[in-house]
Amino acid sequence: MTRLSVRFASALTLAALSLPVFQAAGQQDVPAAPAQEQDAQAPSAPVPSEAPVFPKPDPENFTASTPTRETVNAFLQATWGYDSSRIWQVQAILKTHVDGVSKILVFVGDKTGKQKPAVAQFFYLPDGKHIIAGDDIVPFGVHPYADYRAELQKRADGPYRGSAMKDLEIVEFADFQCPHCREAQANMDKLVVDFPKAHIVFQIFPLEGIHPQSKRAGAYGICVAKQGGSDTFFTFAAAVFEGQEGLATADGATLTLNSAVTKVGLEPSKIGACAATPAALAAVEASRKLAEDLDINQTPMLSINGRLIPANISYDLLKQIIQFQVQLDGVGN
Repeated sequence: MTRLSVRFASALTLAALSLPVFQAAGQQDVPAAPAQEQDAQAPSAPVPSEAPVFPKPDPENFTASTPTRETVNAFLQATWGYDSSRIWQVQAILKTHVDGVSKILVFVGDKTGKQKPAVAQFFYLPDGKHIIAGDDIVPFGVHPYADYRAELQKRADGPYRGSAMKDLEIVEFADFQCPHCREAQANMDKLVVDFPKAHIVFQIFPLEGIHPQSKRAGAYGICVAKQGGSDTFFTFAAAVFEGQEGLATADGATLTLNSAVTKVGLEPSKIGACAATPAALAAVEASRKLAEDLDINQTPMLSINGRLIPANISYDLLKQIIQFQVQLDGVGN
């Protein structure tokens, strides 16, 4: 038995590694599972009044050959490096009873000592490209977002603002009926101004389980973009978000969508007929499939060159992360 055997709650792991670190609201078709209590017997990192001093790692807690400590640190730098106050230490890389699966433990703190240090736990998978962190499968590696970036450059085909070049590609996954998506549009408008060289794409991701009119609204958007182009689409989208309350019922959705179509100078009857076609509905499904293939399960979500973050976090933090990703990828902004 290793000297460090710890069971940590999903909530703690996600707070350190996954999306809730940003404390942004989002919408999901399926409600998130309730957080578990941390094991009362589990050791915890020290609570400092200044920058924490983590216990020296025990060599006996590095029983797995993969991943290496260097790879884990490179992954954490890519994941957390935007935050200059965050510090961490890889504490263990342990074999498990499943061939190729390693258990990794990391102490996490901040240089000011204002936040209580935590222990992040995740499981490295045999493909070498993913980890399990809490309930999520997360890209892993020295360049953890490269595969998602390549996939989005190939498949993200929604209306866009900014540059036609995809060196810096920001892809928004949104649902017209999602109130958090409506709130996120202020951030998106600022990004267009602050990152003029970015290729900023809108991908429709309807959450029909909670938003019954979202697929229809998405199909309208597909047809508006097809007939009027990207600029017309974004004017239409702004009008739909502004009148979002009208999407609460089928009749209200008809009025709201037709009003937005009229506002952009297109013919509601033509757009409505287009939105009901198999081609338009298939385009919405293809956009949904792209989100699901990237393990996106909530809106609004952004991909920053493959890095997934909520679109409605504070704008200053969002801008900071994008600037870090730009530097990491060696591209202009």
